[in-house]
Amino acid sequence: MVKAVVGANWGDEGKGKITDMLSEKADIIVRFQGGANAGHTIVNNYGKFALHTLPSGVFYDHTTSVIGNGVALNIPALFNEINEICEKDVPTPKILVSDRAQIVMPYHILFDQYEEERLGGKSFGSTKSGIAPFYSDKYAKIGFQVSELFDEETLKDKVERVCELKNVLLEHMYHKPKLQAEELLATLHEYREMVAPYVADVSLFLDKAMKAGKTILLEGQLGTLKDPDHGIYPMVTSSSTLASYGAIGAGIPPYEIKEIITVVKAYSSAVGAGAFVSEIFGDEANELRMRGGDGGEFGATTGRPRRMGWFDCVASKYGCRLQGTTDVAFTVLDVLGYLDEIPVCIGYEVDGAVTTDFPVTVKLEKAKPVLKVLEGWKEDIRGIKEYEQLPEKCRTYIEFVEEQIGYPITMISNGPKRSDIIYRNSPLKKAES
Repeated sequence: MVKAVVGANWGDEGKGKITDMLSEKADIIVRFQGGANAGHTIVNNYGKFALHTLPSGVFYDHTTSVIGNGVALNIPALFNEINEICEKDVPTPKILVSDRAQIVMPYHILFDQYEEERLGGKSFGSTKSGIAPFYSDKYAKIGFQVSELFDEETLKDKVERVCELKNVLLEHMYHKPKLQAEELLATLHEYREMVAPYVADVSLFLDKAMKAGKTILLEGQLGTLKDPDHGIYPMVTSSSTLASYGAIGAGIPPYEIKEIITVVKAYSSAVGAGAFVSEIFGDEANELRMRGGDGGEFGATTGRPRRMGWFDCVASKYGCRLQGTTDVAFTVLDVLGYLDEIPVCIGYEVDGAVTTDFPVTVKLEKAKPVLKVLEGWKEDIRGIKEYEQLPEKCRTYIEFVEEQIGYPITMISNGPKRSDIIYRNSPLKKAES
């Protein structure tokens, strides 16, 4: 059986914890898109980790972790992560890297930095991890596939051609040092040695696993609103963040994905630029930021303070719809326990009219939040294991959100640890079945 764990919003919803938790009963975990530009923070028996490329189920010794063909593979970053977790006594993970995955090249990172410099105040808020230049090259058909590392003649020829192309931009647009083909080839030889033990025909491996009845988790990066087609374009990422892309990025048939667990935060946060209707500012935002997550709401990759906001029903309903949600995992609910009142964004006012449907970016940038204020529960809910034991006002908040978004909340995270989870029999789930 194949399940996907994806985000409904801007990313940072808590997908890492949910994947880590579900991995206990999974055989294979697949990263199917994105690169080392965003991270998943996980707290478990081994400590606290910020993973960027490795799937979040890597901490179980019974699982196989797969880097799918849709991933932007930064080979040194991957192996730094492997070393970091092994140094903390995590069992050496079983890892497979798709022979069809493409490689983030050193010059992709440079071009990302140079372009953000060039744009200045009009920059996209990139993490400067090389992701946009990587995907640009992939679709321009001048990327380096892992399999090409093992054909020396092809590799040499391609390095020469790519250097010729890139050096025109470096010299005349960015006024930066040119690439040297010999140095680039030597770097790729190093990458080949690092990745060689792990390379596999991942699509074939997954096909055999599905036929053998194995449980496979597909782990997405970021969330619906960062999808290049359906998100807040152009302030988006460069690969599809939707569960449906999991089939492409892993190399499996789309009908094999039976469950889509969409992770939704109990409040809103975002890293980077772009429209954010329910955003809050000043002391109100700072207090929520400092209380949020485990140690505060700061980017797992960049350390940047996340932008904060109240729960956005409009964006979350849209995010769940695009993902094809079967179950909602509602995270960081415990953080809100300090509030007397909790505003919730239930609609957008755009050009004088109120809508509950998520609009395109040009309209989104004019939108003002329509807020409904709910009573806070003013209690610490960590440690609670049963839904009925939650404070009544906390249950009211959950059920209000569920009604607004229209998708069943079946998991509630009330703390950073694996064990901080409440399973719930949603009436919406019962209605579906």
